[in-house]
Amino acid sequence: MEIAFALVALAVVVLFFTGVSERLGFPAPLALTVVGIVGAYLPGVPEIHLGHDVVLFGLLPPLLYAAAMQTSLVDFRANVRPILLLSVGLVIATTLGVAVVVHALLPGLGWPAAFAIGAVVAPPDAVAATAIGRRIGLPRQLVSILEGESLFNDATALVALRTAIAATAGVTALHVGEDFLIAAGGGALVGFVVFLIVAWIRRHLTDPLMDVGLSFVVPFAAYVAAERFHGSGVIAVVIAGLLLGHKAPIIQTAQSRIAERINWRTIAFLLENTVFLLIGLQAKWILEDVADSDVAWGRVLAICVAALTAAIVIRLVWVFATQILLMRRGGPRKPAAYSFILGWAGMRGVVTLAAGFVIPEDTEHREILLLIAFTVVAGTLFLQGLSLPWFVRRLDVPSPDPAADALARASLLQQASKAGFDRLEAVKHDDPHDVIGLIKQRVEQRNFAAWEQLGTKPGVETPSDLYARVRLEMIEAERERVLEVRSERTIPSEVVSQVLTMLDVEESMLDRATETQEGVRTANAFRLAGTGCPEIDSHPAVTPVENPVCQGCLDDGTTWVALRQCLDCGHIGCCDSSPGRHATGHFHDTGHPVMESAEPGETWRWCYLHQITA
Repeated sequence: MEIAFALVALAVVVLFFTGVSERLGFPAPLALTVVGIVGAYLPGVPEIHLGHDVVLFGLLPPLLYAAAMQTSLVDFRANVRPILLLSVGLVIATTLGVAVVVHALLPGLGWPAAFAIGAVVAPPDAVAATAIGRRIGLPRQLVSILEGESLFNDATALVALRTAIAATAGVTALHVGEDFLIAAGGGALVGFVVFLIVAWIRRHLTDPLMDVGLSFVVPFAAYVAAERFHGSGVIAVVIAGLLLGHKAPIIQTAQSRIAERINWRTIAFLLENTVFLLIGLQAKWILEDVADSDVAWGRVLAICVAALTAAIVIRLVWVFATQILLMRRGGPRKPAAYSFILGWAGMRGVVTLAAGFVIPEDTEHREILLLIAFTVVAGTLFLQGLSLPWFVRRLDVPSPDPAADALARASLLQQASKAGFDRLEAVKHDDPHDVIGLIKQRVEQRNFAAWEQLGTKPGVETPSDLYARVRLEMIEAERERVLEVRSERTIPSEVVSQVLTMLDVEESMLDRATETQEGVRTANAFRLAGTGCPEIDSHPAVTPVENPVCQGCLDDGTTWVALRQCLDCGHIGCCDSSPGRHATGHFHDTGHPVMESAEPGETWRWCYLHQITA
């Protein structure tokens, strides 16, 4: 009963303070850590010792799996070199550097224990880095590198820690290399085998509940199986999650993907925030254990600060040094601001604390080593986590552009629609009820809504805006009527539930579209790279027309939504969301293939022949 009460209390505290943090605009991970530290000293709050087995076998697998499923395998491959340099090379460098510092400052500490604490504080935390990074709008490439690094650096650190602990019995460099290869290779092999098995099962599953239930088993099965064969459970979970997430559109049904995505987002949300609360709750008993030590507090403080400084400085130096190395080998040149932000975003998390508890209890000065781990976690969370947004603004690091995303989304939908229409033409159907015409109309309406999100005029309601507003009002009335019918008990409850679900799905889609539109309207300029279309490349931008109008709309007595300018003759026409569709009509009449947005602040171009945007 006490355990159940404690779990409920943890969940309530996490939900409450996460909500408060979001309203105040303060990072939830930092707020929950503070709440945990304060709560540890409150009377009546039980003392919680976060054992390594709870974290490594209970919390780490689902957290890694949720992060891996959401990580793009394409982006991971594109950034594989910096990810490996950080997740393997930097972890080893930090382990050695921190070990030298701690060994020099803490008398009586042997080298194996020094290397152990170095391995403990070496890996940054995926949850901490990406939670803060996404919130402040870091460039996507930096977030991809941080995610990829954090998925694999735990494996390197845990192998290094295991080797350091085994060093008390005497090991050679050959044993160290062999241990690492077995852990990495074995973990990757088990993860791939788990992926193959689950993928085969999913091809024969149509029930979303069974599919999601299976996904809850995957991270624990992969972790335990890998550890059973002396492989890295971390790598096994990451490999399985990456591959299953990448293949999900092929091996899962749409309902299963949606259900799995929602369930794992909820699990990750609760676990991630609970982790930071648990970190803070460790403060009291760790400090009490250090107080019983025979080492003076002044020296303990100096050791902790030195270890924290070493962990931060080594990362910064490593990031800049490897960036220079990659540039000399023909890699792309990155601004110094990018390198600094990547080096500064090295927040540690729960894995560091959990790994600290792996250090044997009979190790000399173990309580101080645990305090070092806690100091590095708390220090990086607050020092780097609080200052990272300031550095991003100060260095003018660009965040993802909602306008560029809207342009890319509209272009991709257009290409997808073309493929769908080509398939429709290739497959002959008997269509006495003009169903194909209805399909084409609905697809076009979806595409028009995507293009309308490119509008940057504040206060102007597009057709899609009007549709969403009116439809939401209708759905509210429809839901009220369905609830009235439910209270009358004239319709089976299952049928009522199905209808309410249909309304909920439609409403959620409208809400998301509205949020996306608002984000686009607050964006600045488009920054989408060229596509290499020969027609677009051969049509440079023309001088924009001052106060453009669509003469076709004026002649027809209709209104336009947005204006487009032909790059061959400068003709101004309205977009396809407008009643007249005069820009497209101009293309059909003249064959001029490329037009450009004539709206203020928009610089994108569209090729009618290849249906590509740049």
